[in-house]
Amino acid sequence: MTTTRTRTIHIAQPCMGDEEWQATRECFQTGWLTQGPKVAALEKAFAQRHEAKHGIATSNCTTGLHLILAAMGIGPGDEVIVPSFTWIATANAVLYCGATPVLADIDPLTFNIDPAAAAKKITPRTKAIIAVHLFGLATDIDALREVAGEIPLVEDAACGAGAAYKGKPLGTFGAAASFSFHPRKSITMGEGGMITTNDDALAEKINKMRNHGAEISEEQRHHGPAPYLLPEFNILGYNYRMTDLQGAVGLVQMGKLDRFIDERNQRADYYRRELAELSWLRCPTAPEGCRHAYQSFVTWVDPTTAPLPRNEIMARLKDAGIATRPGTHAVHMLGLYRTRFGYKPEDCSNARDADQYSMAIPLHNKMTADDYAYVVDTIKTIAGH
Repeated sequence: MTTTRTRTIHIAQPCMGDEEWQATRECFQTGWLTQGPKVAALEKAFAQRHEAKHGIATSNCTTGLHLILAAMGIGPGDEVIVPSFTWIATANAVLYCGATPVLADIDPLTFNIDPAAAAKKITPRTKAIIAVHLFGLATDIDALREVAGEIPLVEDAACGAGAAYKGKPLGTFGAAASFSFHPRKSITMGEGGMITTNDDALAEKINKMRNHGAEISEEQRHHGPAPYLLPEFNILGYNYRMTDLQGAVGLVQMGKLDRFIDERNQRADYYRRELAELSWLRCPTAPEGCRHAYQSFVTWVDPTTAPLPRNEIMARLKDAGIATRPGTHAVHMLGLYRTRFGYKPEDCSNARDADQYSMAIPLHNKMTADDYAYVVDTIKTIAGH
C-alpha cells in the first residue's frame, strides 16, 4: 500500500511571529547583545510563572544541568541516578562533573523513571537522582521522594515549561531544575535554558559559575561605580550565559506559553479520541491533577498487534509527508555507555522496549486542524481502517 503525499507536517516547528522579530530591535539599538537586562527580565518572568524564587538563564538545558550538579559539589567518586530512557544530555551532564551516571529503568506507561527501579540503584555513593519530566509529563515526584529519602532530586525539566504536578508548576520539587528552549520545545529562542530553584545559596553559586565564576555579573559591573575594574574570581566557572537577543525573544514567547500549552492539550485530546479505535497504538495521558505540557505526543506501537513494525509505519508516514521520531533513545544502549560501563540491552528492559516501540507523531502550535485530521486519517489508512 502506498500513500500519496499531499503535504509536509514537521514533527515540531517553532511558533513565532513579528513580535519576536521586533523584540530584538532594542538590543541592536542599545548595543546590549550579551547577557543583560532582557535576560534578567526573562529570568524574573519565568521564575514567577513557575513559582520559584530564582530563575537563572543559561546557554542551554544541558549546561544548566551541569551547573546544578557542579554547584552541588558532585564530582569524581559520586554517583547520580538517571533514567535510561532520556536524551543523552541528562547522563552526559553527570560525566561532565567526573561523576558516574547510574542508569535506572522506566515505567513503561509514563516513560518516566520507575521509582522502584531507582531505589535498587541507590548506594552510599549516590549523591542525587535526576527526575526527567519526559515529553512534558511530570515524574511521580512523591514516589521518587519516598525512595530518595535525604538524597536530593534534580529536575530535568527540558520538556516541562508550563507543566504541573498535582497543581504545582514543575521547577521547585528538587534542589533545582533545568528547562530547555530548544526549537522542539513549546517556547524557544533558538537555544537557551533556565534553571529554577528556591535555594538561595545554590542560586548564588550557580549565578557565579555560569559567568566564569565572577563575583559580579557584567551588567552589575557595567552599572557599578567602577566599571573599568575587573571582578574577582574565587571559584571555577564556565561561559554558560544567554544573550540578550535570546532574552528579548524569550520574553515574547513567555507571554504565549500558557496559550501554547492549552492548545497542545486540546490537540492531544483530539488525537486520543480519534485514535482510540486503534488498540495497537497507545496514546499518552496525564494522571489526574497533573498538567502535561505535550512537548511531544509519544505513542506506543504494540509489537504484538500492530499491522506493521514501528519503523515501517514511520517510513510510510514519511512517504505521506508526516514526520515521526522514536520518543528518544535508551542511553544504556548507546555506544559510549555500552563501552564505558558495560551495559547490556536487557539491563533496562523497559527503556530498551521504549527505544524500539515508541513513536512521536506531530503535535505543535503551527499545525492546523486539517493537519491533525490528515495525520489521523493517514495512520488509520496505514492500519487498514
